[in-house]
Amino acid sequence: MLSHEPDILRRLRLIEGLKAELVSQVGKLFQAFAQTSEQAIREALASIVIACYVLGRRLGIDFAALDEVILTRLGQTIKQDPEVEKWFGDYSDFQRHLKNKR
Repeated sequence: MLSHEPDILRRLRLIEGLKAELVSQVGKLFQAFAQTSEQAIREALASIVIACYVLGRRLGIDFAALDEVILTRLGQTIKQDPEVEKWFGDYSDFQRHLKNKR
């Protein structure tokens, strides 16, 4: 980036770059599915999560606030689809994981 660019332009470029990174990582995730590479799947998923958090921050959403929204959505999903939750328990496991990190 050029140092004489206005701050707003730098911020917009960063946001656009993060959006492109997110799309790119989703593509890498799909490729990893096709390759059945667990390591590549983990790396793509991690990159997607990181891009989402940083994009949220650039859009004015604090990391902790995003965590709160995620916890709320998990609670709603558990209540709305109890059969899937009963079979697998992934949402409540993730909810416990996030709560234990606090």
